[in-house]
Amino acid sequence: MNPNANPLNPIPELAPQLKLLRLSGILDSLDERNRQAISAKLAYTDFLAMLIGDEVARREGKKFDMRLRRAQFRTTKTLEQFDFARLPNLNRALVHDLATGRYLHQKAPVLLVGPSGVGKSHLAQALGHCAVRQGVDVVFTGCAALTQSLNAARATGAYDRKLAALARVPLLIIDDFGLKPLRAPADEDLHDLMAERYERAATIVTSNLDFSEWTEAFAVNRLLASATIDRLRHNAYCLELDGLSYRDPQVPPASKKTPQKSAGNAAK
Repeated sequence: MNPNANPLNPIPELAPQLKLLRLSGILDSLDERNRQAISAKLAYTDFLAMLIGDEVARREGKKFDMRLRRAQFRTTKTLEQFDFARLPNLNRALVHDLATGRYLHQKAPVLLVGPSGVGKSHLAQALGHCAVRQGVDVVFTGCAALTQSLNAARATGAYDRKLAALARVPLLIIDDFGLKPLRAPADEDLHDLMAERYERAATIVTSNLDFSEWTEAFAVNRLLASATIDRLRHNAYCLELDGLSYRDPQVPPASKKTPQKSAGNAAK
C-alpha cells in the first residue's frame, strides 16, 4: 500500500486496481459509501457488501438497458400504463398471471385478438417489458417486417442463420398478424419459423382477425395455414380484447361565441 495514500480518500489508489478487475463501476459510489462507512463505523465486511451490492445493481441495470434496446419495442408500453377500465370484459386475472412469466417457462404461445385500437400492441409490449425485467431476451416485430427480413436474408444467403436466430429468441412478439395477406414465400417462412419455435420458445401474436378467420391470412396455401395455426394455438393462452378504441379522434372544444341579439331585442 502507498504510505502516502489518504485513508479517507482511497479512490486514487483503488481506481486502477478496480479497472484492472473490471469493477470500475464501484468508483461511482465508492466515495459516498466510504463516507457512510466512516460515519456509521461499519465493519469492513458491511462496507464491502455495500460496494458489491452497488456493482451488482449497476450490472443488472446495464443488462436491462441492453435487453430493452434489443427488444426494439415501438414505444415504452408497460402494464402499469395499461387502461383496463376501457376493456371491462378482459380477463384481467389472466393478464396478471401472464405478467409473472409462467408462459415463458411453459414455452406456450399467447394470442391477442380484437379490433384495431383496443390496445393489443400495448398489451403485447407490456408483457414483453415484464419479460425483459425478468432477464428474458425479447424481440418485437410486425408480421410483415418479420417475413420481409427473412426474405431479405434469403437474397443474401443468410436465411438459415436468420431463421435460427429468430427461433432461439426466448420471447418473440409478432404484431399485426393477418393485416396483410401472406403469399409465397412469406407464408412458408412464417410456417418454418413457427415449426422451429413450437414447444421450444414462447411467442406472442396479435391480430385484428378473429381466431376463426386466421386461415384467411394465408392468401393461397390453406394447408400451410392450418399447419401453422395448429402450432400457434396448441396450449396457447388466448385473450380477446373488445372495447373502445384508443385512437378515437380528438373532439375540439366548442368555440365560445357571444350570442348576437336580434334587431328587435336590441331595440328594447
